[in-house]
Amino acid sequence: MTRIIAGRAGGRRLQTPKGDQTRPTSDRVREALFSAIEAWAGSLHDLRFLDLYAGSGAIGLEAWSRGAAAVTLVEADRRTAELVRANARSVDCDVADVVARAVATVLAEPARSSYDLVFADPPYPLPDEAVATDLALLVEHGWLADGALVVVERSRRSPEPTWPTGLTPLAGKRRLKKYGETNLWLAEAGPTDSLAP
Repeated sequence: MTRIIAGRAGGRRLQTPKGDQTRPTSDRVREALFSAIEAWAGSLHDLRFLDLYAGSGAIGLEAWSRGAAAVTLVEADRRTAELVRANARSVDCDVADVVARAVATVLAEPARSSYDLVFADPPYPLPDEAVATDLALLVEHGWLADGALVVVERSRRSPEPTWPTGLTPLAGKRRLKKYGETNLWLAEAGPTDSLAP
């Protein structure tokens, strides 16, 4: 079990998938993640949040609890996606859009909406090239609002993600947050009109 840390559903418990098909982000890393997001955004109020490789949905539901207006959670495993839906119901989140499809397949389509915040937590064994493809698809297919923040969680042993044109790593110490075996890499989207050929 894990829990929502703060906000309207703070303290509420969430179920996690059984077995080892997911790697839940620890409470400590989630708290650090949202501290970094709130330092960047000021507040999640009325922002749109995209949670890729959602697992239990804890990150996306935490974003909603802290004020996000809409949350889309993408999880390829259908049983895990059903668990995300159950977790959303258990915390009374009625704005969670759970998509039970592979992340790369979803991102290869034109965006349903543009998002202000994107969190990607791919399985650590996923090749760096596949992560780079996901990031490029976010830019190419209109998933990012102007100035959107993108956060990628990777193993400490993985290199910095390859950022496509249109995503710029944050400056200085804001670019990378380290927590034990976990690295959080942060980048910001440029204005979409600057990406036109």
